[in-house]
Amino acid sequence: MPIVVTLDVMLARRKMKAKDLAAFVGITGSNLSLLRTGKVRGVRFETIAKICEALECQPGDILQYVPEEPTADD
Repeated sequence: MPIVVTLDVMLARRKMKAKDLAAFVGITGSNLSLLRTGKVRGVRFETIAKICEALECQPGDILQYVPEEPTADD
């Protein structure tokens, strides 16, 4: 998938624990873990907004677009 979640980087920069972020945002630790690993298909803008509020960052600080490399079949 060309969208990479860099939430762990921001958590480290802000010295915040994932469980504290989950509590602030109002989601379970399991759901935050799925988001951190990029294993979700979608996320609400409200959730992104709360994450950005807690980490004092912009959405681009936690989400990154990385184009996929073309394969030999393309």
